[in-house]
Amino acid sequence: MTFNFTDRRSRFAIVLSLAFLGGLAPNAMAQSASGPEPTTWNSLKGDVFGAKPIEPADGIISIEAPKRAEDAAIVPVDLRFKTDAASGRLKAVTLIVDENPSPVAAVFQFGKDAGVTHLATRLRVNAYSYIRAIAETEDGKLHMTETFVKASGGCSAPAMKNQDEALASLGQMKLKVFPSTAAGTEPMTRATEMQLMIRHPNNSGLQMDQVTRYYIPPHFIDGLTITQGDRLIMSMVGGISISEDPNFRFDFNAKPDEDIKVDAADTKGKKFQNEWPIQSSTL
Repeated sequence: MTFNFTDRRSRFAIVLSLAFLGGLAPNAMAQSASGPEPTTWNSLKGDVFGAKPIEPADGIISIEAPKRAEDAAIVPVDLRFKTDAASGRLKAVTLIVDENPSPVAAVFQFGKDAGVTHLATRLRVNAYSYIRAIAETEDGKLHMTETFVKASGGCSAPAMKNQDEALASLGQMKLKVFPSTAAGTEPMTRATEMQLMIRHPNNSGLQMDQVTRYYIPPHFIDGLTITQGDRLIMSMVGGISISEDPNFRFDFNAKPDEDIKVDAADTKGKKFQNEWPIQSSTL
């Protein structure tokens, strides 16, 4: 099966272009007695969502991240979702780091019957910033949650591996399956967690080669699709804020004995693919 990321990238690419041209350059964050004012967000949200209203999270989505990051280049972010008859199916989540040079970190879309209720990844955070998750439900409504993270320099932090080492393992993937302890019903069984790891430098374009002292050109995973059989579990259009060696941990309603397939593409047009058999005994 071939996946075309072009349509899903269009709006995302516009926001990225504005960011690098300075149209979304971070503003100085004003302070108030209750904490930082969302100055950047107020000027940013129209570029991403237009005039569409954004409602409170209302329990539909929650976010966890460290208040002060140990490493600004790999800040763990944990998202949890509620999908029921009252809230409606979750269609997509947009992850935003207000003060990053390119604020839109990723847009995730979920399959109709995927049942994803948890997603974790790692982000670069370039300055003290709100990290926001905006969920879109099946009825088209947007719901937002946010958390404030103290971190700086994540987008320009040197890569952990040198470029030759990174390119030698480019696109290698690993999938971990964490068996379910909950009772399931056939033919759908709750897979407690899966973790996808992809070897890729995900260069931001703001990092300097420590040997040549030249900036390393941007080179990152910008398209990802995870399927089981012929159904979509999750797709992503990504930007420079996703950390080196992208890592995604998620749960979903798994079908036993159907393979998991991952298709990925990066900004240099390279495509990566892998497939893993998932047996009933592992769920």
